[in-house]
Amino acid sequence: MAEVKITKDNFEAEVINSEKTVLIDFWATWCGPCRMIAPIVEQIAEENEDIKVGKINVDEEPELASAFRIESIPTLIVVKNGEVVNMAVGYKQKDEILALLK
Repeated sequence: MAEVKITKDNFEAEVINSEKTVLIDFWATWCGPCRMIAPIVEQIAEENEDIKVGKINVDEEPELASAFRIESIPTLIVVKNGEVVNMAVGYKQKDEILALLK
């Protein structure tokens, strides 16, 4: 499944009401580690049909970044049944990201 661009307008439908576990990548275009982790997150999205992967650009969606108290990026958040169940800040290897989803 391709990554989904998440905005404040589609957040409830794509994340809160999702039947699948959602991995959210908070990122920005100017963030070096965000650019390094992006291909890994994209690969996870393509390889795992049972999860939804969403991207939130913190510059375009400051309300969502604030709601999740994002202070550093990249930040990965895992949401199941509308609840945050895991999170990680900074660059992570693929196996570390997959472990967040377990």
